[in-house]
Amino acid sequence: MITAALLIGIAKGGLSSAASLAVPLLALTMNPVQAAALVLPVLIVTDAAALWLYRKDWSKRNTFILLPAMFAGIAIATLIVPFTPEPALLAFTGLVGLWAVWRRWFKSQPNEQRRAEILPGLVWGTIAGITTFITHSGAPPTQAFLLPQNLNRFVFAGTMAVTFAIANFAKIPSYFALGFFDGLNWPLIAGLAAVGLAGTVIGRWLVKSMSDKVYMRVIEILLLVLCTILLWKAASDVFA
Repeated sequence: MITAALLIGIAKGGLSSAASLAVPLLALTMNPVQAAALVLPVLIVTDAAALWLYRKDWSKRNTFILLPAMFAGIAIATLIVPFTPEPALLAFTGLVGLWAVWRRWFKSQPNEQRRAEILPGLVWGTIAGITTFITHSGAPPTQAFLLPQNLNRFVFAGTMAVTFAIANFAKIPSYFALGFFDGLNWPLIAGLAAVGLAGTVIGRWLVKSMSDKVYMRVIEILLLVLCTILLWKAASDVFA
């Protein structure tokens, strides 16, 4: 649990895909729904720190495109979560991330920054809203939208931070309505949140110490690792 909280903090400090590793990691030893409920309060606390760290470094256009779509995805997920096989969602999310990494590594891409397009942002944002609600793994579809834009590392990290901070707050009413918070160990969550806050400092330091090129490669590698874990977890659930 401490490792998961530290990963969340490092992610909120700028290495965004790391946070999505937390739920699959915890799901190895507990029910995935319980893991998602345990992680959300830690995410919200570290989101507040991330908002402060990146208050000047985020793309308003990307955020304004993604958020309405993510809200729609969260609403859809609230309705379908009792009927959605988790392995299918994990596998789909993992495949999205693998496709994003493949496109970055093996398909020719322009090096200059590109303007965010509305329609792709709405599609990827909706998918991110669904996946982040159920498994907190909204990074792959969001990064599939952001990576081709070649944003500098601070704006990329800040856009992820601001977007997911607001999206995570939007999950709270639905989590209460579905009873996900019932029976949580709040003293344990407080301790994990403190570890997460320490992780945000580490994450921000790591971002500052890298060049844009190195940062993006680290993000791509983290995304690859995350998607491999998601696919492995999906296969394990199917064949268990």
